[in-house]
Amino acid sequence: MSLLAFAAAVLLLLLTPGPTNTLLALSGAVKGVRRSLPLMGGELAGYMTTVIPLVTFAGPWLESQPLAASAVRLCAAAWVLTLAVKLWVMPAQSADGSHIDARAVYWTTVMNPKGLIIGLVLVPPVGFPATFAYLGVFAGLILVVASLWLGFGSAILGLISSRHPALIGRVAAGFLVFFAVALTSQVVGWV
Repeated sequence: MSLLAFAAAVLLLLLTPGPTNTLLALSGAVKGVRRSLPLMGGELAGYMTTVIPLVTFAGPWLESQPLAASAVRLCAAAWVLTLAVKLWVMPAQSADGSHIDARAVYWTTVMNPKGLIIGLVLVPPVGFPATFAYLGVFAGLILVVASLWLGFGSAILGLISSRHPALIGRVAAGFLVFFAVALTSQVVGWV
């Protein structure tokens, strides 16, 4: 896969709504873009924590270990459900978004199945030195897309959250439950 084709595929995948993007948009709505910028570092670190080991050695191993791949998906679903519960009860506790920090974004991104797709499918086996170019493009796209999700949250969701803070947290929780069910259904064969 050429670097340009890789960039296009990664861009489309990163723009797709998911657990990490839900947290970024929610933080943008509640805290604003400027106060949410540190979350971008959490996302970048989370993706690199997942993708680099997959590209270097875990990919072939996971392909031959379907039980391990299923366990990874179930752990991701459990984490996303935990976040959904926190977001559901968040309005009763606080509407300042303080529970959405770089650590939460990091772990959500580590458990995000997009990292598996990027590390196992999209980064071509081009050898260690050439992989740096792909990882550099990937890192740049993460930062661009994260800023777009923060901006979306601030511009669109911010209008709603100022009037109905409980609604935003609960809608975000609903999306996260959907993602958790989708992950679980892949493991148990519902899909």
